[in-house]
Amino acid sequence: MAQTLAPSKHMVVVGGGMVAQRLVEALRSRDTANTWRVTIFAEEPRSPYDRVALTSYFSARDPEDLSLGDPALWDDPQVTLIKDCKIDSIDRAAQQVTDRLGRVWDYDELVLATGSDAAVPPIPGADLPGVFVYRTIDDVAALRGWVEERRRSGKPVRGAVIGGGLLGLEAAGALKALDAQATVIQFGTHLMNAQIDLGGGEALKRLINAMGIAVRVSTGTKEIRASRRSGYVGRLDFTDGGRLDVDVVVLATGVRPRDELARAAELPVGERGGVVVDLSCHTEDPRIWAVGEVACIEGQCIGLVAPGYAMAEVVADRLLGGEATFPGADTATKLKLQGVDVASFGDAFARTEGAMELVYADPVAGVYKKLVLSDDARTLLGGVFVGDASAFAGLRPLTGRELTGDPGAYLLPEGSAPSPGADLPDDANVCSCNNVTAGTIRNAITAHGCTDLPSVKACTKAGTSCGSCLPLVKKIVTTELEKSGVEVSKALCEHFDLSRAQLFGAVRVTGLRTFSEIIARHGRGGRGCDICKPVIANILGSTGPEHVLAGEMAALQDTNDHVMANMQKDGSYSVVPRIAGGEITPEGLIAIGAVAKEFGLYTKITGGQRIDMFGARMDQLPAIWTKLVDAGFESGQAYGKSLRTVKSCVGSTWCRFGVQDSVGLAIELENRYRGLRSPHKIKLGVSGCARECAEARGKDVGVIATDKGWNVYVGGNGGFTPRHAQLLAEDLDTEALVRTIDRYLMYYVRTADRLQRTAPWMEEVEGGLEGVRQVVIEDSLGICADLDAAMASHVDTYQDEWKATLDDPEKLRRFGSFINAPEETDSSFAYVSERGQPRPATQAERESGTVLIAGTTLEVRS
Repeated sequence: MAQTLAPSKHMVVVGGGMVAQRLVEALRSRDTANTWRVTIFAEEPRSPYDRVALTSYFSARDPEDLSLGDPALWDDPQVTLIKDCKIDSIDRAAQQVTDRLGRVWDYDELVLATGSDAAVPPIPGADLPGVFVYRTIDDVAALRGWVEERRRSGKPVRGAVIGGGLLGLEAAGALKALDAQATVIQFGTHLMNAQIDLGGGEALKRLINAMGIAVRVSTGTKEIRASRRSGYVGRLDFTDGGRLDVDVVVLATGVRPRDELARAAELPVGERGGVVVDLSCHTEDPRIWAVGEVACIEGQCIGLVAPGYAMAEVVADRLLGGEATFPGADTATKLKLQGVDVASFGDAFARTEGAMELVYADPVAGVYKKLVLSDDARTLLGGVFVGDASAFAGLRPLTGRELTGDPGAYLLPEGSAPSPGADLPDDANVCSCNNVTAGTIRNAITAHGCTDLPSVKACTKAGTSCGSCLPLVKKIVTTELEKSGVEVSKALCEHFDLSRAQLFGAVRVTGLRTFSEIIARHGRGGRGCDICKPVIANILGSTGPEHVLAGEMAALQDTNDHVMANMQKDGSYSVVPRIAGGEITPEGLIAIGAVAKEFGLYTKITGGQRIDMFGARMDQLPAIWTKLVDAGFESGQAYGKSLRTVKSCVGSTWCRFGVQDSVGLAIELENRYRGLRSPHKIKLGVSGCARECAEARGKDVGVIATDKGWNVYVGGNGGFTPRHAQLLAEDLDTEALVRTIDRYLMYYVRTADRLQRTAPWMEEVEGGLEGVRQVVIEDSLGICADLDAAMASHVDTYQDEWKATLDDPEKLRRFGSFINAPEETDSSFAYVSERGQPRPATQAERESGTVLIAGTTLEVRS
């Protein structure tokens, strides 16, 4: 029997981060001749972990949850991981390094993977107790301990983050996760100014505001001052004369490469730091390499993990005799913050000569999208996505390629745009972190027998790092499996093998009421993701009486649900009380008008027969709703995936053509289904005759009166893909009608996919319209009694979310002002008068000085 030869060469890796882990993993997986043994020195007292997911440490106290790769790597007899051990010096002539304990280690090849440190700006007071950087697990653990200690006083903890880039916004999210107030201080003109343009920055600011995080842009910090009483951090003084009282400050102003070892060893460094390397990642010394953020390659240090991984792969290949070179930096970035979708790629700032920009903006929905194209509008050069980055994964691999069809179609809302991905060419890079192409993913299925997303991830490593490419990977896997005749999994996401409908049934049967319990029993464990968290929040809202902000529920919600209001284009919120059937008393109209006048809100009667009030600050919402609740109003839930309105005509009460009381039925239906959480928003309409003045056939459920009773139509939608509803049953009396709608809605709630409107659900549900008719009218599945009971339970347990919030001081804390004083003017809200009401001022109007910023009571002037 042949014996395995002992490794003949020794590689020393200085640094225990993500890139170092990738290098060791790549080398050991390819070293079939067992040539190399590896010693890796990590300064931190733990194995390499996912620094990209650092913010999630606040919801997963065990650092092991962030560990990278297969733990078996560190059990490999040819790999030695030495933790909590810094290398102090390099002797290039002797090919030796010396660690902090004075031990000397020989090497055949040395790789510097020391990464970078948080850059601490030269601000007086930056060394005060209560000022933190945000770089390692120890940093965030110290931050958490400090905030939790301050919270024990019972007072709100006031936090600030200096720096509005990727890391700064994640740090602000971390403060919010610790139930602290947060203000982001950005020196530049807008957030994430290194990745997105001004238009995207303004949209991002509104999204961040909607999370309850304040933002100050174009603001320099002059000094961090100590509290006279405690000696700890107590105040920020700004260069414009402003100030902000704080209890904790996080510095997130960038990073600097850890090149001190290289400097001491007299290796060349870049003008802005970093060890100079060539495209093979070699330094000037033929035995020393540098990878990751410490490497200055092509004149720059790149602070992203994907280029670092590419460098690690190059070095592994070279050490085994290959000739790989650095392929260039993929600078695509994606913000990982719950409820905020931001991504950019390629030439996001249109710096290419002749480049043109194609922009789609929907300020009401909080969406900004931009494609950068060649001068002939055919070749994709880059893009920016804020508020809806669903197209990012599919478009990023097409950078530098010609787009098929109308480029503008890619910017339309999800569901109405083409879906790039499944037909990507084989050489298109899908996972930039791990350099995985579409062809590699397809090959995993056709040549290696992978039959699901987890096995493809394990085989190719696609989607195992930042995860932003997973939707595209899943799409390619699904398409390829379907081509092969394999039944495709309907798994909700990588954390749940169940579909939404299956998960709904599992939660209903088991009676579990928290996300932690559900993912532990029905999922793969862990912290979940932006897909499964809102879905489970929705399911819990559909199956139980818990308040939307109760316990874990609050952390699962989408942005609007989190504050129970719709965010508007200027970062303010709309207030929408329910007006069932559009019927309102004069006293009710006066009450709404009084509230709008007191708080300076823009008012509009909507197409759904409600009165919207726009322009409220988040801290004003409780005061506004107190007055509305006292006047007899309740939440209209315009923010939720739930019933919006039941539109009606005036019906037989007033109209000479009306044959039934459409207003009375609309009120009954709206009061019955209010608060019903569903896969997507639902709208109903009731017309009192065939003239269809309520446009009922454009609704998810439409009711039209006949001489004999009511006809009910289902599956109609407006929006970008309008559909006419289809006739489900006719000439029903009111009792049968309500029972039919009950069952239809509950069947939809239980079986539709996430974010699926009733129209596409009707196309996919088994049997289509006829199948639905058999289930809800003929009881073909024998579940009608259960559907009836579920709806009865919803009706019996309904609670007005805003009234319950006003009665709970803990929930009200979420709406506290993050400005120094409640009466202080908020400079982010500026209005001008138009048609006698306020509207948000344009940038030009702001700059002209002709607007007045809105305070507690709005005033406008031209």
